[in-house]
Amino acid sequence: MNTAVINIKTEEYTKRRAQKIAQELGLSLSSLLNAYLKQLVRVRRVEFDLEEPSDYLIKSIKRAEKNIEEGKVSPAFKTGKEAVEWLEKQGI
Repeated sequence: MNTAVINIKTEEYTKRRAQKIAQELGLSLSSLLNAYLKQLVRVRRVEFDLEEPSDYLIKSIKRAEKNIEEGKVSPAFKTGKEAVEWLEKQGI
């Protein structure tokens, strides 16, 4: 079997956690990534199964809710022109 090397950049924390999960499943991180790539080729779509929201997502939602409460949001626009006009009025 011919193989190719793929180098990716990710946060050290993400890599360590992914390696730990792979190890708990009795697999290497390399074999998991290879299986994912094969699935991508086979089904031609990207799928993520999130059983529970991540800490990052929870913090982002809370920050967004706080911004809404404080009125730090733009109004809804029906057209791109309306959005551009509003941004120009804001000096943006």
